[in-house]
Amino acid sequence: MKIVFMGTPQFAVASLNELIQAGVDIVGVVTAPDKPAGRGQKIAQSAVKQYAVEHSLRVLQPTNLKDPDFLKELKSLNADLQVIVAFRMLPEEVWNMPAKGTINLHASLLPNYRGAAPLNWAIINGEHESGVTTFF
Repeated sequence: MKIVFMGTPQFAVASLNELIQAGVDIVGVVTAPDKPAGRGQKIAQSAVKQYAVEHSLRVLQPTNLKDPDFLKELKSLNADLQVIVAFRMLPEEVWNMPAKGTINLHASLLPNYRGAAPLNWAIINGEHESGVTTFF
């Protein structure tokens, strides 16, 4: 089975690593574009991109998930399944692309803390319990 992995922060790297260690065929990794970070505003790669490059995986970094060139390139990967961990909201055209669908791992017990920074908000709000939600 051919899989496209989508994720950006360090939180997502563990899942990508597990897939690779299991021998899964990762045909592409989609992550956020490189951007300035820190005091010196030096261009920085996402944790997922760093890991993907270290493992010689194909990396796509679209600025717009509806861009026709990105959609064409994503489709050309001919993935059977997409695995999403800590990535942004996907347009239907993207999550509906693979024949076997798209699985998303979200870092909160949904419906609590939807959107960005779910772990941060659980801590800020003093939650005593948290978890992850996986959905298709």
